[in-house]
Amino acid sequence: MSKRTTLQVPEVHCDHCKTSLEGAVGGLGGVSMVEVSVPDATLEVAFDESEVSIDRIKETIEEQRYGVFR
Repeated sequence: MSKRTTLQVPEVHCDHCKTSLEGAVGGLGGVSMVEVSVPDATLEVAFDESEVSIDRIKETIEEQRYGVFR
């Protein structure tokens, strides 16, 4: 089942942050779309819950050394 959610990633402040997060999260199986907004410090993601969990997505963000909140 496909799901879409927006996460708060407060430490996002530049294009490097955007590129890093979009690449890491976008590389997960089951993720069909990821878009980081630098001005809003958010990460919007669409994913298939049968392939990847929101917890795994959050872990991936944290592995890139960013805090993440729902």
